[in-house]
Amino acid sequence: MKNPFLIVFSLLLLTSSSPPETFDDGQNNWVSLFDGKSLAGWHRYNKPDTPTAWVVREGELTFDPTLVRQGDRGHDIVTDKEFSNFQLSLEWNIAEGGNSGIFWGVQELPEYGKPYVTGPEVQVLDNERHPDSKVNPNFHQAGALYDLVQPSEEVCLPAGSWNHFLITINYTTNEGSIELNGTKIVEFPLYGEEWDALVAGSKFNNPRGYKDFGKFRTGKIGLQDHGDVIAFRNIKIREL
Repeated sequence: MKNPFLIVFSLLLLTSSSPPETFDDGQNNWVSLFDGKSLAGWHRYNKPDTPTAWVVREGELTFDPTLVRQGDRGHDIVTDKEFSNFQLSLEWNIAEGGNSGIFWGVQELPEYGKPYVTGPEVQVLDNERHPDSKVNPNFHQAGALYDLVQPSEEVCLPAGSWNHFLITINYTTNEGSIELNGTKIVEFPLYGEEWDALVAGSKFNNPRGYKDFGKFRTGKIGLQDHGDVIAFRNIKIREL
């Protein structure tokens, strides 16, 4: 069990800022996936409700494990809407020793128990303290395409700081990429022989547990509960 004092202290480290509702770069409109006030547009994975442990504080969408009710399981949340080709921009702030993730291409069916059964994950992590940061060797670091492609360089800010992702998913061109704090650190295909080779060399090479992993070109975006304090803000998307 995590130390309650450390959880509360970690929460205090997360700085605040309210996101605007729409965005425009002069060419394409960005649409907010989080209004800064509520969980509108999101729901618990495979269920219609929203978990009580996800709360909005000063414009930040925060998972607070101290609010998990006894016996309540499954706190990953996903968007109500599905997306295919898009850019996703968001900021995240992980507590010390924390772990979380961002999914796309998520499908909701009873046979899929977790978002990661179908949706690839962009890792969110405290690289300095969490043991996953040293796995294989860097395939589980912040910004990695989890267990598939490791970051090309280390540009992550420490736990308690706000980091920014720009995630591009384009099935039309078969191109995916992850930018962390303005630096492109991961590029990958989304299907075909190269994608199949990535999956074959990963933990997802399991036809029983992950037979449909990464196979859907349309799906929901998800935010992961990994039992640690994590906050997101300025969550916006533009479809390509």
